[in-house]
Amino acid sequence: MKPSVVWAVILILGFGALEVTVAQVQTPQAPPPRTNQGPPGRPAQPQVQPLQVAPPAEAIRPNYVLGPGDVIQIRALGGEDIGERTVRIETNGEIVLPVVGTIKAAGMTIEQLQTELNTRLRTYYVNPQVIVTLVQFRSEPVFFIGAFNAPGIYPLQGRRTLVEMMTLVGGLASNASRRIRLTRRSEMGPIPLPSAVEEPGGKGMTVDIPLNLLTQEINPPEDLLLMPYDVVSAERAELVYLSGEITRPGGYELGEKESVSVIQLLSQAGGMTQYADPRKARILRPISNSARRAEIPLNLKERLEGSGSDINLLAGDVLYVPRSTKREAWTRVATILIPVVTGIAVGLIVYR
Repeated sequence: MKPSVVWAVILILGFGALEVTVAQVQTPQAPPPRTNQGPPGRPAQPQVQPLQVAPPAEAIRPNYVLGPGDVIQIRALGGEDIGERTVRIETNGEIVLPVVGTIKAAGMTIEQLQTELNTRLRTYYVNPQVIVTLVQFRSEPVFFIGAFNAPGIYPLQGRRTLVEMMTLVGGLASNASRRIRLTRRSEMGPIPLPSAVEEPGGKGMTVDIPLNLLTQEINPPEDLLLMPYDVVSAERAELVYLSGEITRPGGYELGEKESVSVIQLLSQAGGMTQYADPRKARILRPISNSARRAEIPLNLKERLEGSGSDINLLAGDVLYVPRSTKREAWTRVATILIPVVTGIAVGLIVYR
C-alpha cells in the first residue's frame, strides 16, 4: 500500500473520532435528580424532639445504675420461692434473696440485675422470668440525654454543679454541639441566669449554655448547682455541607458560630476542582417546617475576585458547585486530538 493511502486512512479515522466526541460534548446532560432527603451524600437527619418531663421512679429506664439506698421490687415469674417482694439495697451494696442468696446489686443497672437473677434462677427453675422495678430512689436523679459519652440517669448525691456532673458522665461526645441545654421543673425554683426562659405553660425553665463559658474562668455563673430532676441535653453539632466540584466535599461543623462565610469554608475544604463552574454555584437552604429547600444562585467567581460581597452559610445549608461543561468538552477534545496529532507526527517522521 502506498504511503499516501496510509496517511489518508489515518486522517479519516482521526477526524471521524473527533466528530463523534464533539457531538457527545454538545449533547446537553440532564442535571442530577434532586431529592428532599437532606444534603447530598448524607442521610436525612431526624428532627430534634422536644424535651419531655423526667419520668417517675416506677417508669425509670433500665440503664439506671443502682446503688445503696435504692428500693427495688422483684417479681419472679416461675420462681415461687421469690415471688414478688420489695427490698432495699444495703449500705454495702448487697441484697439477699431466697434460693439465689447474696447479690452485689450496687453498680449494676436494672437490666443487668434482671439478667443476673434470671441466670441464677435457671439452676433451680425452668425458664424463670424476673422483672426488676425501681420503687424509690436512693437520692433524687438528674438526666443526661443526647450527645454525651455516657448518657443516662444519675443520682444527685449532695451538692453537684453542672461541670462536676458532666465530668462524672464522661463529658460530651466528639460529635456534640458546643452548647448544652438545661431544663428545670418549676417546683425546683428558677434558673438563676438572665438568659433562662420560661417554658410554655409555666412547667419549668430552660437555658442554653455555650460550652466555652464553663471553661473561661473559675466558678463561672453558668456552672449551675443542679437540682433534682434537672434535664441536661446536648445535641449533635450543626453542620453545613459542600457538594459537587469541591476538593474535599462533605459536612463541616459550625462549632459555636451560627454561620460561616462561603470563602472561609471553601478555603477550609481546599477550594474547587479544575472542572468547577463557580459562576453557576448555588446554595440549597432548608425551608422551615418543610422537607423542601430554597435555591439561591451564587456567582462564586465574583466573590473570589473580590467584586462581590461574601455570603454566609447557615446550619443545614448545602453549597453546590456544578461541573463546567465547556471545560469538560475541551478536555475530551484534547484527549482525542493529542493521540491523533502524535500519530500524524510520528507517521511523517517515518515517511521521511
